[in-house]
Order: sequence, then C-alpha cells, then structure tokens
Amino acid sequence: MAERRKFKKRFCKYCEMKVEFIDYKDLGLLKFSLSERFKIMPRRLTGNCKRHQELVTVSIKRARQTALIPYIVDRKNVVENPFEFVR
Repeated sequence: MAERRKFKKRFCKYCEMKVEFIDYKDLGLLKFSLSERFKIMPRRLTGNCKRHQELVTVSIKRARQTALIPYIVDRKNVVENPFEFVR
C-alpha cells in the first residue's frame, strides 16, 4: 500500500490576528488570498478556516465589482505588482 504523505498543518492567519470582518477596501489583507493571476486561492493552499474563507471570497468579489482588483489579467500587459498603484 502507498504511504500517506504528511503535510504540515496550516493555520488561519485571520484567526491568529483575531479578525472579525474583512473589508473589501483593505487590499493588504486580500492580496494573501489571491494568486498572481488574481484568482481566489482555495482553503487547502491558504490554510484559512471556512468562516474566514467565505468572508475573503465575498470581499474579493466586492473589490472586483468596485474595480479595486481586476477580474482577469492580460498576458501581454502583465503588471508586476498592481497593488502599488492602488491607494
């Protein structure tokens, strides 16, 4: 039989910081849950708990709606760090 791999336990950053609400305007918190192509990263990669992952998802979708975060990234016009230009 194949042996099971043992992965290190990932902890929720938001639970450690005791965050109750994730604001969509706080891009510093949101950028840890986004990939380089601005896709929402899953719980198994970020280590977020279910409650905070749902809050992150809602706030990222709201930030996209208000044009703080792009929906898609163009392959030809790749920006190194788009959070630099946002104030």
